[in-house]
Amino acid sequence: MLPDLENLNSSPWNILPLGIHLASLTEIEIAFATNHCRRQLFEGLLAGTKALATAGCQYLYLDGSYVTGKPNPGDYDACWDPSGVDPALLDPVFLDFSNARLNQKNKFKGEFFPFGAQAAAGKAFIDFFQIDRFTGLPKGIVLINLANESFVTNRGAQP
Repeated sequence: MLPDLENLNSSPWNILPLGIHLASLTEIEIAFATNHCRRQLFEGLLAGTKALATAGCQYLYLDGSYVTGKPNPGDYDACWDPSGVDPALLDPVFLDFSNARLNQKNKFKGEFFPFGAQAAAGKAFIDFFQIDRFTGLPKGIVLINLANESFVTNRGAQP
């Protein structure tokens, strides 16, 4: 279960407390898909997680204003673990960072980065995501274990 968001002075929205918080897609949906805008982003996240899981990705870290108290975030940010991913099954859009990741945003309504890639000098995305951009203070992110997500693999299945 996800913890309650907390107020961090000088940050415009409440954020996740420090740490990596394991959550299922169902828990993320309940906590963050709370209005039309957030619901659309969640649907994009589902499509992205299913595509990554199909390629063999097991872990995805979720960040961005989507996992804050911001009422209408513009997108979400995610980084994925490339261990075990079959390049032949990976949608090429996950490696397309052109035009400020426009193709990723158009397809999945968010941005996806390999978690070891450099977000800033000397800082991988997995670490970069754990710093509040407004205050520079540590904050939390969400970990999704895609290997355990029947929600991804069974979504849309016919009875």
